[in-house]
Amino acid sequence: MKLLKDINPSRILFLDIETVPMVSSFDKMSPEFKVLWDKKSSFFRTEEQSAGDVFDRAGIYAEFGKIICISVGIIKGQENNMSLRIKSFFSHNEKELLDNFSIMLNNFSTGREAMLCAHNGKEFDYPFIARRMIINGLRIPAILDNAGKKPWEINLLDTMELWKFGDYKNYTSLELIAGLLEVPTPKDDIDGSMVAETYWKENDINRIARYCEKDVIALTQVFLKFRNNNTIPGEKIESVTQFID
Repeated sequence: MKLLKDINPSRILFLDIETVPMVSSFDKMSPEFKVLWDKKSSFFRTEEQSAGDVFDRAGIYAEFGKIICISVGIIKGQENNMSLRIKSFFSHNEKELLDNFSIMLNNFSTGREAMLCAHNGKEFDYPFIARRMIINGLRIPAILDNAGKKPWEINLLDTMELWKFGDYKNYTSLELIAGLLEVPTPKDDIDGSMVAETYWKENDINRIARYCEKDVIALTQVFLKFRNNNTIPGEKIESVTQFID
């Protein structure tokens, strides 16, 4: 893989996903999946907790959650005159969301040296998307399919991995890195812990999409800081959302 300074930012698709448990509550799960979640959650819950008590964590596991929003960002223009275009795919129908995202991703990566970038993407976003595509009977886009690829053939960037510089002891949030680099993070509404409630109880998927887009903006600006580039001013950031009914 190239050094950061040699990567063309316009060939990177910056992304973030929002996920929720597959159903609104533990009681709504099928008997089979109640048993499976009980086995899965036994590895991290305390002796006093039941499988239902920790069901709010189901959304972080591709086997028990689903994707409700994928926001992406593409940089246009050259250094000192860059703009950012943000687009969100969000829907109650995960298969249609993933299908539309896959079409866009294949179009973006065809005929160019394309890359993806996410924060903690290698541990979460990339495998979660790929697993949910398999579950929904969809073909994984080539850029996400790492089977048989050599390490230098994998075009997946991860800002958390870049920040570690080989130190794998700690998790560092995007919010913390953005704060250190003086990148604005306008999280003036919800945070990640509120996504499931906002979706299942408030039925406000538009609010979640706006939250997801803010993470993509922060992610893009942090990446530019890593390259010692200027960040993109707010007036040059354009959002185009796509609710998939």
